[in-house]
Amino acid sequence: MVRNFVKILGRRFILLLLIGTFSKLYGQSDVSEKQKSDFWNKVQFGGGFGLNIGSGFTDITLAPNAIYNLNQYISIGAGLQGSIVSQKDIFSSVIYGINTITLFNPVEEVQLSIELEQVRVNNTFRNPTTGTKKDDFWNTGLFVGGGYRMENVTLGMRYNLLYNKDKMVYTDALMPFVRVYF
Repeated sequence: MVRNFVKILGRRFILLLLIGTFSKLYGQSDVSEKQKSDFWNKVQFGGGFGLNIGSGFTDITLAPNAIYNLNQYISIGAGLQGSIVSQKDIFSSVIYGINTITLFNPVEEVQLSIELEQVRVNNTFRNPTTGTKKDDFWNTGLFVGGGYRMENVTLGMRYNLLYNKDKMVYTDALMPFVRVYF
């Protein structure tokens, strides 16, 4: 019941976020050229990249994001993510999806965040005696986090409120992060 409530809340949050963004951007028909060009001055691009290779193991992650700075305290954004993980002759996984993020900076050095992600997970397990087993599913993550911000870089921790240890997506609910936006 709680999981269904969070899914419904998450869908409504994304819808409200999109409606609010588009109504704010396109709600006025007499927007001057200065105001139109001001939009791109408030957009920052960034994201994450990860690479871990060694001894038959490969983990490659790419997660581009964009945020729009509503003001000096609040930013909203969205992104894509994808990863490929493989342990030779044992395990392989492909994960891809989308995410939304809201950032709150109560003071310049502190950044609080809430992130909602929806990913497709395609796992393949190989065992010489039992054969190959596939486990494909959708996974929703709702992360709350906090970090120390230094200009365009934030170092911190985030916690997945919907963490499920039985799903092979994340090894733990608590994860460190590094956010970079330009």
